[in-house]
Amino acid sequence: MAEKHSYLSQEWCTEAEKRLRAELTPEKMKFLSSSVAYVYVDCPDGKDKYLFFKCENGEITEVSVGHGTPPDAEFRITGPYELFARLTKGEIKSQRALMSGKLKLKGSMVKALKLASVADRISKVLGTVPAVY
Repeated sequence: MAEKHSYLSQEWCTEAEKRLRAELTPEKMKFLSSSVAYVYVDCPDGKDKYLFFKCENGEITEVSVGHGTPPDAEFRITGPYELFARLTKGEIKSQRALMSGKLKLKGSMVKALKLASVADRISKVLGTVPAVY
């Protein structure tokens, strides 16, 4: 059985990046060039964390996790840790979570909704990383 990593740890991020690069071709990513920072509040350790992605022409070029202020991104989505964990586990879809009002978006809502299917593909891959939440 694969080793489980603590969700949002550096080890989890390394495994997530490896899987994203292997499974999401530029075609599946619609040749997207964008970036997004997910800001997790109310994390179990009491600190806010972020998960940052950057894509260029559909290729994942950067994935990082950390505490504090995330890198600048086209989109910043802020919400509770538990909701993001549910997204990663596939219990809720991106568009539904965004429209619930529990996530706060900084960036174009119209573009974000158009990219919801790409976000769901990313979440699906992230959900394959063995994790302890």
